[in-house]
Amino acid sequence: MKTFSIVPSQRERREGTACVMCGETETRVVWDCGTFSFARCRRCGHHFQNPRPVFDDLKARYDAEYFQYEIENAEGFLSLMRMGLVDVKFFDEEPTLRAAGAFLDVGCATGALLAEFRDRNWAVQGIELCEPAARYGIEQRRVPIHVGTLDDAPFAPETFSAVHSSHVIEHVPDPRAFVRRIHELLQPGGVLVLVTPDRSGAQARLFQARWRSAIADHLNLFSAAHLRALLHSEGFAVERTRSWGGLAAGVAPTWLKRPADRLAKWLNVGDVMAMRARRLP
Repeated sequence: MKTFSIVPSQRERREGTACVMCGETETRVVWDCGTFSFARCRRCGHHFQNPRPVFDDLKARYDAEYFQYEIENAEGFLSLMRMGLVDVKFFDEEPTLRAAGAFLDVGCATGALLAEFRDRNWAVQGIELCEPAARYGIEQRRVPIHVGTLDDAPFAPETFSAVHSSHVIEHVPDPRAFVRRIHELLQPGGVLVLVTPDRSGAQARLFQARWRSAIADHLNLFSAAHLRALLHSEGFAVERTRSWGGLAAGVAPTWLKRPADRLAKWLNVGDVMAMRARRLP
C-alpha cells in the first residue's frame, strides 16, 4: 500500500530538472508510476522526478484533505518521530542542547512534537506549509508556527541548537538549499535530525515503482549514501544513521511482518531512515 498522496491536478505544470547531487542533466526513467516517473541520474545514480511538478503548483496539494490526513494520524506520526529521536540517541545530549538554544521542527504539521518539546522545557518554533495544519497547531496546541517554507521563515542565523525535520526533504525541489539553510540556522555544534524514506532500503529494492514512497508528492528519493554525502558537502558531520520498516502494512500477514520489521531494523536496511548530523564550525 502506498503512502497517502494528493492526486495531482491536470492543470499542474511540469519542468525538467538537473540532479541535486551532482548537477547532471542526463537521466533515464527507472520507475514508471503511470502519470509521473522517477529518473536515475546517469552520473551518480540519485533518483528524482524528472520532469517534476512546478513547486508553486505542488504547494496547492497541501490543502484541507492533507490536513485531515495529518489530524487522523497525528498520534501515530508522533510515536514514529519519538522513535526516530530515540534511535539516533538525540535525548542523550538533550539537556546540553536545550540550554544552548531553541528547537525547530521543519514540517511540523499540527505541532504535536513541538508541544511535547515545549513541555520538556524547550523554546520551540515550527515551520509548516499546510496552512490548516499550522493554524490547528497555533490555535489548539498553542505553539508558534511559521506558515510557509524554510526559505521564507524569518529566523536569524544560529538561532537553534536543534533542528528536526521528518518526511520533508523528499518533498522540496532543492534539497541542497534546504540543508544549507538549516546549516545557517543551527549554531555551530548544533544537531540536525532528518527522517526520510530510504531508497537503498530493502522495501525500495524489492518493490521499486510499487514502493510505497514512490508517490507523486515526493520529488527526491535518497539512498542513505546520497543523503550522507549531501549533508557532508554542506558542512555537517553525520554521527548516526538508523532505519526501520521491513514490510509495509497490508502487504504481508502479521506473522511475517513482525520478524521482517525486526530484521530490517537490526540490519539497518529499513524503509525509513533517520540521520543525526552535527553542524561543523
